[in-house]
Amino acid sequence: MRFISVMSAAFLGLASAATAQSCGGAFSTFVTDLKGEAIARGHAKSSVDAFFAPVRQDSAVLRADRQQGVFQKPFTEFARRLISANRLNTGRAKAKQHDATFDRIEATYGVDRGVLLAFWAFETDFGGFQGDFNTLNALVTLSHDCRRPELFRPQVFAALELYEMGDFDPRRTTGAWAGEIGMVQMLPRDIIDNGVDADGDGKVSLKTSAPDALMSGGKMLSHLGWRANEPWLQEVTVPDTLDWSKTGLRTTMPAAEWIARGVTPRHGEVAGALPASIILPEGRNGPAFMAYPNFSVYFEWNQSFTYVLTAAYFANRLQGAPIFNAGTPEPGLSGNQLKALQRKLQARGYDVGGADGILGAGTRAAVQDIQQELGMPADAWPTRALLDRL
Repeated sequence: MRFISVMSAAFLGLASAATAQSCGGAFSTFVTDLKGEAIARGHAKSSVDAFFAPVRQDSAVLRADRQQGVFQKPFTEFARRLISANRLNTGRAKAKQHDATFDRIEATYGVDRGVLLAFWAFETDFGGFQGDFNTLNALVTLSHDCRRPELFRPQVFAALELYEMGDFDPRRTTGAWAGEIGMVQMLPRDIIDNGVDADGDGKVSLKTSAPDALMSGGKMLSHLGWRANEPWLQEVTVPDTLDWSKTGLRTTMPAAEWIARGVTPRHGEVAGALPASIILPEGRNGPAFMAYPNFSVYFEWNQSFTYVLTAAYFANRLQGAPIFNAGTPEPGLSGNQLKALQRKLQARGYDVGGADGILGAGTRAAVQDIQQELGMPADAWPTRALLDRL
C-alpha cells in the first residue's frame, strides 16, 4: 500500500554521498559494485557472495512502482474504498484479541492502538496478505532504478545485516514490492533499529507474530517522533468566514485559537494548547480536520497525503469517532487535468514534484498560493475554474 515506501527517513543518513549517487547501467555490473561496497563496509566476502548469488532484476517491481493510480483518487473516494465495515469489525476484534499487547504499546510508547490497527489493516489486511515479491530482488531492483536509489540502496545493506544475523533468506524472504516485510510492513533498517521480540520466543518475527509486529511498529513510530499520549487528527466543522489561506499544513496555531475563529469539533474536545493545522482535503466545501503534531509523523511512514489522512482518520473511527461529513465539495480534476495544472504551476516556478497527476503536499501548497494571487478562495483544492484561469 506504500506510495513512496518510506518507513523511516532516518536511514538516509547512512548512505555516503558516493553510494547515494550510484544507479543504472548494466544490472550485473551494478550488483558487482554493491558487492564491492559491502566488502568495503566490512562484510565477509563469503557472506556477500552467498547473499547476492540469487539476486535478479524484477520488472514487476518497477511496474508496481509506476502504477500507483489509486493515490490519484480524492480523499472521500479513497477513504470509502479502504475503510469497509469488515475492516472496522475486524479491527475492533483484533483490538480485543491483542488487548494486552496494545496495553504494553500504549504504556511504553504512548501510541494509541487505533493508530497501529489502521496501519495493520491497510498494509496487510491484518496480516492476511503481506506480499509475495522476493525482498532482495525488490530492493536491488529499486536501488538500480535511478528514480529513488537513495531510499533503497541503504536497505540492501540492512538486509545483508539481517542475513548475517540469520533473520533474512535472500531466496525465500518475501514482502511488498518496495521491500517492506511483515504484518505492518517494515523495511530492513527499521527492523534492525526497531524490531521487538514481544512474545518472548527469542526472535523478532514480523511475519508470523502479531505481538512482535505491533510492538515493533509502536517502537518505530516513537523513534520517528511520535508524541506520547497526544492526539493526531480530529474532524471539525469550519465556518464560511474562515481565512482559507490559513488552512493547510504550512500554518499552525494553538487549537484554542482555531476555536476562537469559529472552528468546532464534531467529536470530543480539542487539545487547546497543542499547535494544530486545519486540513481541507477537498476544499472548503468538503471534509475538514484539525491535525496535531503527531499527524506529521505519519508522513515518515508514507508520503501520500491521501493515504496518511485516511489512515489517521481510520484510527479515529476505530476509537469510536463518527463517519466524517463528506460535505458537497466542488468537483476536482481528473488525472490528466491535474497533470496539466502541475505543468502550468511548474512553468510559474513552483516545485510540485513533477507532473504526476497526484495531489501531494507540494501541489497543494502551490495551488493555495496561486489561488490567493488570483483572488480565489485559497483552500488548496484544484478545480476546473483554477485550471481555466491559468
